[in-house]
Amino acid sequence: MRQLLYAMQFKGQAGPGDKEGTMFAKTTSDSCRITSTVSDAGLEGTLEPVAGGRASFESVVTITGESSFLESGSIPFGRGTSLRFSTVGNGYLGACADPSLKHGTVNWRVDGGEGQFAGATGLITSNFTVGPNGEVVDNHFGLIFLK
Repeated sequence: MRQLLYAMQFKGQAGPGDKEGTMFAKTTSDSCRITSTVSDAGLEGTLEPVAGGRASFESVVTITGESSFLESGSIPFGRGTSLRFSTVGNGYLGACADPSLKHGTVNWRVDGGEGQFAGATGLITSNFTVGPNGEVVDNHFGLIFLK
């Protein structure tokens, strides 16, 4: 079994879903390189675009409480290659140090996929912000197990 590690930053929009108490999120991420550097001055993180394609993300969010939610969706990583996911436990969305944003986190289980991700398992962590008009910046860190 092969392990695939990925980190990407997705940007896009969230808005009302088809049913009451739901939201729909749609974002994309270009291929990128994330670098974390520790020095005497502390920690610095950078995100750089690299050659390659674009991944997309779509999900349905079901609000389950004042700051909790469930989520399921898919992430296509190129033609015929996508994975499906759903929430482990509950996601959290609450206040942020920047009063113009909400800040949240959620863990997803990989439920399978197509192409490269057929039969895949694993977990993805999402750390995200939502702006006043539904603008989403979503940072993914995933460890996927491929057959």
